[in-house]
Amino acid sequence: MEREARTLHARRAPRPWNDRSPRAEYYLHKKIKTTYFYIGQKNRAQAGFLNNGSSAWTGDWVGAYGGTDLPHNRRGFFPRNFRPKENPFYCALPFNDVTLWGHKPKSFDIIPWARAMEKNAGGEFISYCKNQWVKITYKSRACYAQWEDVGPFQTDDRQYVFGTDRPKNRRNGGVGLDVSPACFAYLGMKDNGNTDWQFVEFEDVPDGPWLRVVTTSRASW
Repeated sequence: MEREARTLHARRAPRPWNDRSPRAEYYLHKKIKTTYFYIGQKNRAQAGFLNNGSSAWTGDWVGAYGGTDLPHNRRGFFPRNFRPKENPFYCALPFNDVTLWGHKPKSFDIIPWARAMEKNAGGEFISYCKNQWVKITYKSRACYAQWEDVGPFQTDDRQYVFGTDRPKNRRNGGVGLDVSPACFAYLGMKDNGNTDWQFVEFEDVPDGPWLRVVTTSRASW
């Protein structure tokens, strides 16, 4: 137990290229229709994707993660058949800051922490969205996840993701957030439901299973 506590404490240090000052308070999005998805999921035509072998920011998402994150083959909140190389607590939100030609125009103005990340990126091209922490609450339970993909359905819903609007999407009951099997299980969700979510700083993420493996990889295709 002492060794595990030291490990979690060591991971508390913020990523050097993600240093932000001053501390921000982010908008709380309430009653957002939430579904689950998973790395390696195929034939998701009903959700607007063919498969999740890749993500918006990772060409070989299955390889980066270490395998397919099957929702019904678990050991606790983790995959049963392999040890994940990245955080099993992940989510998708409908905004992508990256295009084939670089960052979307006005990304610095849209994304609150973009300038600080760029300043500390050392000249390397990065996604300002990938790996950002999100607090997700369902009824009386809360979990913490990292933003690792784009969706559902929309890729440029900036007024919702970084503002106060409701999601633009109207499909599947207006779903505005996808969460991983680990998040779904931790929150006690049995079916699609409404959650509250907001961005949080890494320093404000409490100890929990979401800190056992923290994703730090940058965008790669």
